[in-house]
Amino acid sequence: MHKLSNPRTIKMKQASAHHDSQGDLQHTEQHRSGRRGRLFESGRMKLLVLHLIQQSPKHGYEIIKEISDLVGDGYSPSAGTIYPTLTALEEMNCISLLDAERKQYQITDYGDSYLKEQQDMLLALLQKLRLRREIHNNDQLIDIHRAMENLKTALRLKLNIANLKPEQIHQIAEQIDQAAIAIGRL
Repeated sequence: MHKLSNPRTIKMKQASAHHDSQGDLQHTEQHRSGRRGRLFESGRMKLLVLHLIQQSPKHGYEIIKEISDLVGDGYSPSAGTIYPTLTALEEMNCISLLDAERKQYQITDYGDSYLKEQQDMLLALLQKLRLRREIHNNDQLIDIHRAMENLKTALRLKLNIANLKPEQIHQIAEQIDQAAIAIGRL
């Protein structure tokens, strides 16, 4: 039987400056539309922020805007994600304040070398974001986008029913699995 999580019970991790064993930040992002999901794997947001600062010194709000533009689809990282990421990068000596009064950050020599070490991961992330934008902006796929939004809405509404029976949950999962198989065969 498939397990489905009730969206109301999924708690978003706070984007604090806690580190895992490699010092990567754990991020769970939220879209403006309220949809929840993990867009950035552990450490990827940190790499993206460092990459943007490498291009030119930036303020936190500029980073939020540039990431929003890079990702598209109405996505915007929260200040609660970006500012702890900046703090973590500063603690790692990857960035430093260029203008303390205006909180403008610049990359350090160590940050530059760290980014070079992580170049393959960064390039893969940038490619993923580019493809995501292309798919979202492709007018030929508008019917697919509409259908996906309809499916998400139907699932949200159904999963919010307090007395949903295990058999119904299994049937929903089966229908989604069958649709995935049918699409794969096209």
